[in-house]
Amino acid sequence: MLQALVFDVFGTVVDWRSSLIRRSHEFGRVNSLTADWADLIDDWGGQYRPLMDEVRLGRRPWTNLDDLHRASLEQLLPRYGLSHLTDAQKHSLVEGWHFLDPWPDTVAGLTRLRKKFIIATLSNGGLRLLADMARYARLPWDAILSADVFRHYKPDSEVYLGAAKLLDSPPEEVMLVAAHNYDLEAARKCGFKTAFIPRPSEYGPRQSRDFSAESDWNYVARDLEDLAAQLGT
Repeated sequence: MLQALVFDVFGTVVDWRSSLIRRSHEFGRVNSLTADWADLIDDWGGQYRPLMDEVRLGRRPWTNLDDLHRASLEQLLPRYGLSHLTDAQKHSLVEGWHFLDPWPDTVAGLTRLRKKFIIATLSNGGLRLLADMARYARLPWDAILSADVFRHYKPDSEVYLGAAKLLDSPPEEVMLVAAHNYDLEAARKCGFKTAFIPRPSEYGPRQSRDFSAESDWNYVARDLEDLAAQLGT
């Protein structure tokens, strides 16, 4: 019997790209700076998995996501004429990842699902980042499970199996909800059930994958409210 739903967060639960573009425009206005903010955010988001893979493959020691975001930002700033930013300004940009807007269906969908299941994050984000985001976006989690807890990044099996252990549930009674097929595939290999939620605008015009389900996931839903309906909540 399904007991718990764990959720990918970036892209599945929150709209990171639009949120960061909006925040960066405001950052530019406040600091009297001009740049192609949308391209900067797209390039920054493009560094998300490559830098985590450096940690996963042992090329970097364990580094939390805020520090990886700072490292990738440092690499990108000269390209956008922003190498002169102060430490405080760089910190402000990195902190933007803590305050991302939910998709329109997110809060209502999670609230419905929580009536029947334990709901928790299962994210590569840091614990403080996810807590800040939950408070900002009013995400009604029962638990926050973070890469910081496991000192591994998805799709390492330690993340999924560690989550099931912390939830005191066998993997087959836990379901990952995600907008990314690779994440669902890794979870399924660990015995999880799977639910795919398409977010075709997550990466804006650069999106090249995850427009639809690429395997026979247990559930495929239009959004989180549709998933709640399919699960009888």
